[in-house]
Amino acid sequence: MKIKDQLIKDNYAIYNGDCMDVIKTLEDESIDLSVYSPPFAGLYNYSSSEKDFSNCNSKEEFMSQYEFLIKEMARITKKGRINVVHCQDILTDTTAHILYDFPHEIIALHKKYGFNLHNRITIWKEPLEVRMRTMVRSLMHKNIAEDSTMCFTAIPDYLLVFKKIGENKVKVKNPLGFKRYYGETPLLPAMEKKYGNWEHIKIKYADNTNEGDDHLKNKLSQIIWQRYASSVWDDIRNDNILPFRDSREEDDEKHVHPLQLDIIDRIVELYSNPNEVVLTPFMGVGSEVFSPVSLGRKAIGIELKDSYYKQAILNMKEAENRFTESEKQTKLF
Repeated sequence: MKIKDQLIKDNYAIYNGDCMDVIKTLEDESIDLSVYSPPFAGLYNYSSSEKDFSNCNSKEEFMSQYEFLIKEMARITKKGRINVVHCQDILTDTTAHILYDFPHEIIALHKKYGFNLHNRITIWKEPLEVRMRTMVRSLMHKNIAEDSTMCFTAIPDYLLVFKKIGENKVKVKNPLGFKRYYGETPLLPAMEKKYGNWEHIKIKYADNTNEGDDHLKNKLSQIIWQRYASSVWDDIRNDNILPFRDSREEDDEKHVHPLQLDIIDRIVELYSNPNEVVLTPFMGVGSEVFSPVSLGRKAIGIELKDSYYKQAILNMKEAENRFTESEKQTKLF
């Protein structure tokens, strides 16, 4: 196995190497939850390495390589447990505005290797922000006047939630419900009319969150669940990410933007128990390791790119501090 570097602690292990090399060493049915963003099949290039999935010559070649990984993910995931893939449709022709249905391909491969599509969550994107960041012509307002057939909505992200076929032997339980909310806007207008504002809710219901093991007493959790249960997550904080700018490399860097912690935090609390193992085969700067460790889980992260791995080491130094602060906030509630 070719691993350039590794850092192993009591509650996490991160590796600088090819994910296929590392994953082959993991035991069958040893992973409780996986969450990751695969390279987006030609949409972005992350490095110049020939082992980087993003450097495939075609979508077909990419999916062929990705299939090897999904097969291994099926082997190491426990029966009845969850794999979450963050992805989006891909604009393959910016002039003709032709979309490649990347999520469909991911779903088909997971079904082939023993996963069922359990859920699909849409991550809403603010159109003007997307326009300013990508300069995509389809979002320009002048198209409305000149030719509205050229208009194109801001492409959302998706979370594809897969469940491995088989009986889940260890249930994921939140006996008191949720005590923390990860996002920008906990309440919709209709909810605010019913419950009052968010600060009022925390004061009114916080005292009940630690009474016994009855989740029905935790009104706070019931409100949080109403938001998490939405098929569209429209309050993800785009700036709630780990530091990443120092990991850029001018010679081969074309894209880097970590997955928002709000997304990962929700997934970790929804689909894993404390002390269970969360895996990400595309660690980047460490977001999918940082989140579970800071929430009392264990994590394994694998990253091919040296500069990302080095940044992940720096970011993980703060994970323990975040977990401590999170516990303090829970006690306050």
